[in-house]
Amino acid sequence: MRVGPFGLPELLAILAVILLIFGAKRLPEIGSSLGRGIRTFKSAVTGEDPEAPEDPHTNRNGNGREDDKS
Repeated sequence: MRVGPFGLPELLAILAVILLIFGAKRLPEIGSSLGRGIRTFKSAVTGEDPEAPEDPHTNRNGNGREDDKS
């Protein structure tokens, strides 16, 4: 199986080097930040606004009380 100039052995070698450089713990973080960056770039190019919260008066807990710490 060839994908452009790279075959399966070359892709596996590249993935192994990336795993050695960054480690297994950082790979999910790198993947999520890369995906977030791609989504941001795509929305900027297409002119779409990012999803806004439904109610600006609710806090992170989902209720309307701002002084609630729970």
